[in-house]
Amino acid sequence: MSASSGSEPSVSRLVTEISRLFSRDFSARVRDYDLTHTQWQALAVLSRQEGINQAELASLLQVQPISLGRLIDRMEAAGWVERRPAPNDRRAIQLYLTSRVEPILDKMTEAASLTREAALADFDTDEREQLCRMLQRVKANLAGDDPLATAAAPPQAGRRTSNR
Repeated sequence: MSASSGSEPSVSRLVTEISRLFSRDFSARVRDYDLTHTQWQALAVLSRQEGINQAELASLLQVQPISLGRLIDRMEAAGWVERRPAPNDRRAIQLYLTSRVEPILDKMTEAASLTREAALADFDTDEREQLCRMLQRVKANLAGDDPLATAAAPPQAGRRTSNR
């Protein structure tokens, strides 16, 4: 017998739907900040990996570099991101968050925490840990050497990588 009968959703469908619902809940919580889905994803990645270039960020976000360039232009105009020349290659540009974005990151961290708590409200500590272990195993089975597998976690308080 297969692991999923016709009446039960497949694991991949469940994970996709849960991801969509997490995103919807989080987006509703940060709606007042006028952030697009891609903007808050970019801020989350940059909060952990400041100094990466646009091509790396585009790859991590799974968007086209030209689209990301326009997004970074808007984020730079808003004062959230700055471009700096790479110290070892004058042609390369690295991306950094500005201090102006810190309150937004704090709100994003709070919103992510509230979303997680809503999703796991009726899970006890052991169930939460078991769920995370099982999902980590699924991720490891599929990830291989995929850099996207570790790039899109939500920012955590106190995990910024540079001084501003």
